[in-house]
Amino acid sequence: MTSETVLRPAAEQQYAAELAALAASDDRLRPPRWRLSPRAVVTYVLGGRTPDGTVITPKYVGDRRLVEVAVGTLVTDRALLLVGVPGTAKSWLSEHLAAAVSGNSTLVVQGTAGTGEDQVRYGWNYARLIAEGPSEAALVPSPVMTAMRTGAVARVEELTRMPAEVQDSFITVLSEKTLPVPELGSQVRAVPGFTVIATANDRDRGVNQMSSALARRFNTVVLPPPATEDAEVEIVSARAAQLGRALELPAEPPALEEVRRVVRIFRELRNGSTVDGRTQLKRPSGSLSTAEAISVVTSGMALAGHFGDGRITADELASGLLGAVVKDRVSDTAAWQEYLEAVVKERSEWRDLYRACRDLVG
Repeated sequence: MTSETVLRPAAEQQYAAELAALAASDDRLRPPRWRLSPRAVVTYVLGGRTPDGTVITPKYVGDRRLVEVAVGTLVTDRALLLVGVPGTAKSWLSEHLAAAVSGNSTLVVQGTAGTGEDQVRYGWNYARLIAEGPSEAALVPSPVMTAMRTGAVARVEELTRMPAEVQDSFITVLSEKTLPVPELGSQVRAVPGFTVIATANDRDRGVNQMSSALARRFNTVVLPPPATEDAEVEIVSARAAQLGRALELPAEPPALEEVRRVVRIFRELRNGSTVDGRTQLKRPSGSLSTAEAISVVTSGMALAGHFGDGRITADELASGLLGAVVKDRVSDTAAWQEYLEAVVKERSEWRDLYRACRDLVG
């Protein structure tokens, strides 16, 4: 299937033209099996322009040095661990780094409480295993094994949600760059270009804490939330507009003032105080991440396009805001009502939003 026939194309499909333009003009040294040089990978992630004038759209808005450190880690023999609170674009950055480095972002292990060792190491085609016994033909490689054989990037999502014994399956892979297959009396040795990018959620700390032996195999880069309101508004606006096009929503791109209202509400509730620091606020139980702000705006676009005149207003945002903030019916409802009365009501330019939110809460 092409990128036009799927809802969510892989990064290397969606941005194939940009990757090709960067590769064509990239005259710097490329590590073994890398599609681009490290400098070109950073340009792909943060945006720029090639010598022939091709515009490279930014995929991640954040500190350039953090991205350079992440890319620099991938050049070495150490794996990369991206850590941050929910919604800090860990998975998004992981996908785009893999696409730029090896042209394949789909070699993914999703970490959950039910993830088993076979998803990290290998499994078996049991029909062939029973009929023929252990053989190379009966072996079902994991994404990690495939990445080792082809010199590609393997991605591991939510590493700390895996059981500890499954996490430790990575120790030999990362330290020795080998994956033993005792049933066949053999082992798979990684070829140059192989590396691992893992993500972990700050809020999962202690769920399945990594062993010190595994943690030593990673170079950790902490991704912070957007530093400023303007940066977060830029991220939410761009991503919501992109999703609107992908979903073919019959709505106008969101107005910046509406996006800014959503972002400011999220930032103030996250921080527990208003932007001027004069009013202290109860923090809701949810993370109120940038990703959730994007969801609120995209939901507003859907409502405006299908049930309104195509323009997002306070009425379209109110329901999304209520769903994002109120996760616990008791404590979060109290925090949201306090915010409406103490902050939203007092801002004259937000009276329409106050009325829309009060109607829903009432």
